[in-house]
Amino acid sequence: MKVPPLVNPGLVLSADEQRHFSRQIVIPELSLDGQSRLKHARVLCVGAGGLGSPALLYLAAAGVGTLGIVDFDTVDESNLHRQILFGKLDIGKKKAEVAQHKINQAYPFVEVVTFITRLDNSNALEIFSDFDIIIDATDNFATRYLINDVAVLLNKPYAWGSVNRFDGQAAIFWNTYGPCYRCVHPVPPAPGSVQNCAEAGVLGVTCASIASLQVNEVIKAITGIGDLQIGKLLVFDSLESNFTKVEIRKDPSCSLCSENPTQTRLLDDYEVFCGNVRGAEISASELQNKISAADDFILIDVREPEEFDHSRIPNSILIPSGLFADASALAQLPRNKEIILHCHSGIRSAQCLEIIQKNGFTNSRHLRGGIVAWEKL
Repeated sequence: MKVPPLVNPGLVLSADEQRHFSRQIVIPELSLDGQSRLKHARVLCVGAGGLGSPALLYLAAAGVGTLGIVDFDTVDESNLHRQILFGKLDIGKKKAEVAQHKINQAYPFVEVVTFITRLDNSNALEIFSDFDIIIDATDNFATRYLINDVAVLLNKPYAWGSVNRFDGQAAIFWNTYGPCYRCVHPVPPAPGSVQNCAEAGVLGVTCASIASLQVNEVIKAITGIGDLQIGKLLVFDSLESNFTKVEIRKDPSCSLCSENPTQTRLLDDYEVFCGNVRGAEISASELQNKISAADDFILIDVREPEEFDHSRIPNSILIPSGLFADASALAQLPRNKEIILHCHSGIRSAQCLEIIQKNGFTNSRHLRGGIVAWEKL
């Protein structure tokens, strides 16, 4: 679909910038006008991980003038095979801060703004309002629905991507011209029904392939060149080196972007909407107090063995989340004491908690923020 340029030019490139971007400026479709639009553009990337790392590098390299980064997480060793902004020396540091430093070093023409916070319905509208276009580089459904809803309410386009093992998907959603994410997925999948990267694994280069597709759509939207893939879902199979384009349509009864929407504001709680357990959490400081008091409970780590070997909370027992998904973990759980689950950031443990509570283990909670929160104590 051909749409007008999202961003006006207006910022004159210096002689240094014209030399730096000369190989792009010489492209007739882009030219100096398009490069000026890129310089004037403000792009927000939610997530600086597997998709966000290559996306941020290519946005900066293309000459986008202002990059925003939303990410509260720290660098973990298991990130390094795919999150190419980071190295061994960055482990334990805030991803957004490391990304800002490295982009500033390599691309002095780019201004980087960081939001070291968890995106939620209390801050998303304010953060998004200052940017022209969004990249969704997240890995959980609650944040994906939140990003979509904010983008629709603010009438902003966003480039979405998802990866799993050897497969990836990419699309650009813009309710002005086509469907939104809710048109395609009116309701989220059941908790635990879709494995995350830690459970299923992911090939690093697949992340780069999908991130490149996202950035390509962002550049086209900013400059008005080419045809935006609105109403198209690009599916990539890296084992077969095959791209498939699937048509997706605007849902005339969409709860958010139809002519008569039933949802006119952000939801009160996106975790609840996605079926994640709430009200059965324990904070890192509360857990520390329970351990110090020698309370009678069992602490279960639902991460993968390699994560457990790298770092662990004292006295925790490893039972990977996959054993909860197939219910084989239930036989290992006591019914006569409190159960506390934890993972890296709280997503997997919330999914596992819902499973055990449905099977009668009501005296159970999970660690809010996971081992990330624990390591901040």
